[in-house]
Amino acid sequence: MNPTDHAVEFVNELIASSDAEPHLLLQHLIRIQQEFSCIPATASATLSQHLDTPLAVVNGVIDFYTFLHTSPRGEYDILFSDNITDRMAGSQLLIKQLCNRLGVEPGAGAGTGNTSVDATSCTGMCDQGPGMLINGMTITQLDEQRIEQIAELVEQNRPVDEWPQDFFAVSENIRRTDLLLNARIQAGEALNSMLASGSCKTLESIDAAGLRGRGGAGFKTALKWSLCQNTQADERYVVCNADEGEPGTFKDRVLLQSRAEELLEGMTLCAGIIGARKGFIYLRGEYLYLLDHLNSSIEARRANGLLGKSITGQSNFDFEVEIHLGAGAYICGEESSLIESLEGKRGIPRIRPPFPVMQGYLGKPTVVNNVETFIAAAQITVHGSDWFRTRGTTESSGTKLLSISGDCRLPGIYEYPFGVTIREILKDCGADNTQAVQVAGAAGHMIPVDEFDRSIAYEDIATGGSFMVFNRERDLLAVTQNFSRFFVHESCGFCTPCRVGGALLDKLVYKLQRGRASRYDLEEMRTIATLMRDTSHCGLGTTAPNPVLDLLDKFPYTYENRLIDDYGPAFDLEAATKDAREISGRHDNGIITERQP
Repeated sequence: MNPTDHAVEFVNELIASSDAEPHLLLQHLIRIQQEFSCIPATASATLSQHLDTPLAVVNGVIDFYTFLHTSPRGEYDILFSDNITDRMAGSQLLIKQLCNRLGVEPGAGAGTGNTSVDATSCTGMCDQGPGMLINGMTITQLDEQRIEQIAELVEQNRPVDEWPQDFFAVSENIRRTDLLLNARIQAGEALNSMLASGSCKTLESIDAAGLRGRGGAGFKTALKWSLCQNTQADERYVVCNADEGEPGTFKDRVLLQSRAEELLEGMTLCAGIIGARKGFIYLRGEYLYLLDHLNSSIEARRANGLLGKSITGQSNFDFEVEIHLGAGAYICGEESSLIESLEGKRGIPRIRPPFPVMQGYLGKPTVVNNVETFIAAAQITVHGSDWFRTRGTTESSGTKLLSISGDCRLPGIYEYPFGVTIREILKDCGADNTQAVQVAGAAGHMIPVDEFDRSIAYEDIATGGSFMVFNRERDLLAVTQNFSRFFVHESCGFCTPCRVGGALLDKLVYKLQRGRASRYDLEEMRTIATLMRDTSHCGLGTTAPNPVLDLLDKFPYTYENRLIDDYGPAFDLEAATKDAREISGRHDNGIITERQP
């Protein structure tokens, strides 16, 4: 069968085995990408016809997501994680080593070969990096020896599913446990408690516990569920945001790996309270290795009467959960973008209000919470609000899971009561000679030494879980550059302040890092950053300037000695014309020299 016929037949079978619904467009495209290492034009056209969706819309979705391509990626599609902590662990040298060994250019695609090598945003493996994805599957603990082994397997054309299984091992790396990680609940225990007490009493318990969303924004969980419950509709939905794409964050990865049962319990609990019959886990594409495990957990609960029809024998309690994969778009961690993606669209943030609790998935009331929040809600329902309030502060009750990486001896997952200081955390994780800590990922804030007595709490430093450590040997300008390029890459492009402002900021940071910037450039950086923060469409644009503003305000020593005189040339003519002069064989004095062969 020729490739064209194969693509058409594959799409026909794909539609026949599922539904021809436009909201499944992204999921179908992901399956096509996995089969062909790209989206063939004939597949796009056939899918467009089946879903009654314009081809331009299909192509627009393909262009939006990083993991979808119209050009072949080859039998081996290799993506190195490009988070700053991976770079600190030596990822750049490993990329060069693999490319030299295989004779490929990074970022060039597969072409007529069988291998493509490129970089991608943080893959959520910062505690065991450098990391990579090979055909979507995770490999951690990369070093020179492992790179040589990978190169040999590629040269032998060995299928990835025959590679050594220890390559794909992902450690939980749980270093410190407290309330949430120490507690366990039995399958169905929270549901039985809710059915016995009633949804109103259960919501009151969650409210009394003071549970707030663990994604960083900290919206009151009970209030969100109550708003959804009280919105008139014939259908409601529960969505788990498992798209933790914030650089340096990996705590939900661990919960998905070890507490999937409790996540599903929490989602079903929410469904029972708000009256939902359908739920989704939006799983980030980088966590593809968890897909089978999560599907098995869903099937086990269904077999035990805890999902599906008549849950726990209640004739009016029906709830199903589906897993939808993301495809490499950081913006889809924002709840309205996530809902757009669930509907098979480009993940462009919606204008709010209306909020998802009133008009979410398919225009229906929808609760969106992350993994940690659903698990905490289930545990509170079983153990009670007083149990939960034994930890934390008045405004920030309970505990918080932190993903700790960077310059420390013991990276991994740490659970602390809210109110813990940064200094305490650094001591526990074995961080010495620390210069700064980036809390809450690239979108968060860089904390200097004189602020290490501040605490992790909603009333002080809020975080979704990322905690990256940088010692005094690190160039914080390079860290800021990594973050600014991340935001340029991940901007959805919808609004001008983010799309254009982010690119301008990135160029100015690069100029500063190269020692070509003046104080005028610093003021330009502040002006652009302020404009982005005040006028961007969504949270990505408003938080993207944070690394630059923190650098300017808190770490002047990192750039003061790199500034040039305000009246000095900012443009390096010699460097800009170097390649052209070498190609033409012409020097600045106008003399043509003999060209090199």
